[in-house]
Amino acid sequence: MADLSRRQFLGGTAAVMALFAGLRSPEVIAAQPRGNGRPLLLTNLRLFDGSGTPLRDGVSISVEAGRIQAILSEPPGAGEAEIIDCGGRVLMPGLIDAHWHTTLAAITQVAAMSADPGYVHLVAAREAERTLLRGFTSVRDVGGPSFALKRAIDEGIVHGPRIFPAGAMISQTSGHGDFRMRHEVPRGTTTPLSAAEQMGVTAIADGEAEVLRRTREQLMLGASQIKLMAGGGVASSYDPLDSTQFSERELRTAVEAADDWGTYVMVHVYTPRGIQRAISAGVKSIEHGQLADEDSVRMMADEWIWWSLQPFLQDEDANVYPDAARRESQRQVAEGTLRAYEMAQRFGVKTAWGTDILFSPQNTPSQGRQLAKLTRFYDPLEVLAMATGRNAELLALAGPRNPYPGPLGRIVPGALADLLVVDGDPATGIDFLADPEQNLRLIMKGGRIYKDTL
Repeated sequence: MADLSRRQFLGGTAAVMALFAGLRSPEVIAAQPRGNGRPLLLTNLRLFDGSGTPLRDGVSISVEAGRIQAILSEPPGAGEAEIIDCGGRVLMPGLIDAHWHTTLAAITQVAAMSADPGYVHLVAAREAERTLLRGFTSVRDVGGPSFALKRAIDEGIVHGPRIFPAGAMISQTSGHGDFRMRHEVPRGTTTPLSAAEQMGVTAIADGEAEVLRRTREQLMLGASQIKLMAGGGVASSYDPLDSTQFSERELRTAVEAADDWGTYVMVHVYTPRGIQRAISAGVKSIEHGQLADEDSVRMMADEWIWWSLQPFLQDEDANVYPDAARRESQRQVAEGTLRAYEMAQRFGVKTAWGTDILFSPQNTPSQGRQLAKLTRFYDPLEVLAMATGRNAELLALAGPRNPYPGPLGRIVPGALADLLVVDGDPATGIDFLADPEQNLRLIMKGGRIYKDTL
């Protein structure tokens, strides 16, 4: 256990973070979260329970031992509970981002690939607090070295959301997760791993044997689900958007290894061919998929596959690319986004929501605003249900690898007490999420209060 290998040193960043735990920037949490062990009783509220049904009045919520104990008719007896008067505001579950890069969202790609590992993780720890203060109490991490940060949050060393980690993104050579420079190719049998592989950002694997090894390594490190790159992307340096990556046999190898551990595989992919190959291999979640055609969408619906979509609309929150080729790929994906949301509803595909902010520190504050964009396609309460109860169903696919057993995303007895009290009426719109500092009045995770301006 004391072996000082490089992998263990990089994986032990929680210890480094502990040295800096007292350093707080002005906009983050100024005090320890409140949680004195007493039961809590939240009263005078309007309830959105995460299901998408209309708001309810005339109820109170009791919280004890980090979980929701009961939904009570008013007026209840307080007993020994601490009463929190919500002032007639909406109480709702904490938000869930189903496509978030915990370690890589708030740092540039150059810094992520060249800075000291400790610096990368300290930046990620600061952003984790900001993520929580935006109302996101859980995230599904879809690629990057988030294991140490997850542990530090769970142990209370730093504050942040619950993290469902995928570990390194598994990519074929020349795939969407191959960040090597041209001078690093070809790689010989004794060539050292690239910087991105050493950091745990990505794992390059070719052939069934290597895919099996890399998948098992992520499971060993604590992955709750596995991420493979099954197609090209917009930001790619080498792989074109229309490329199909990994053979069906390679994909199935990862699926079988994940299934042996009771969990599942998700894939980055855009095109119909890549989507259909992934589904045939047993993949359970399609990430992106904006170039899908009707046949591939029908296949998702028929096989009960999750479609994890993001509002890539080529707007003020979009990445800016200097070259015409990537701008054209971005345009195709933006047009495909409009078709994707329409087809997802028409064919009844199980749809999740996430942001996929990556290497864009200037864009992380837009997390809530990007959720509000979905009211272009859905009723506001349906959007909130997608970012709470629906996303929680996707997280639950991790089965026994779920690091946080218990219902998430819903306000029901027995659920984990991840709660928000908000200024705003989600029955008419959710633009209030674009300004969390003003409009999120109380933030609770696991029954502990991290913000209270009631």
